[in-house]
Amino acid sequence: MMRIAIALAGALVLAGCGASAPLKPPAGASMPTAPYGAQSEPTADELLRRDALAAPERSVELRRRSEERQDDPFDLPPE
Repeated sequence: MMRIAIALAGALVLAGCGASAPLKPPAGASMPTAPYGAQSEPTADELLRRDALAAPERSVELRRRSEERQDDPFDLPPE
């Protein structure tokens, strides 16, 4: 019973550690410089946003059932 209480208290403490304030650079540091050719410096939210190339959507249909694999001509034994 005591272990469950300790685990529950630890989970509650960890749940309260989330960031609720907007991101800012540490004291004495500045934001990264603007990329070459950009008109303005990117904000923290813009730096954290991923573009489509960084996280592409899956376009391959997953197999729903077991199927026999075709012979792979490049699957050679080690020499």
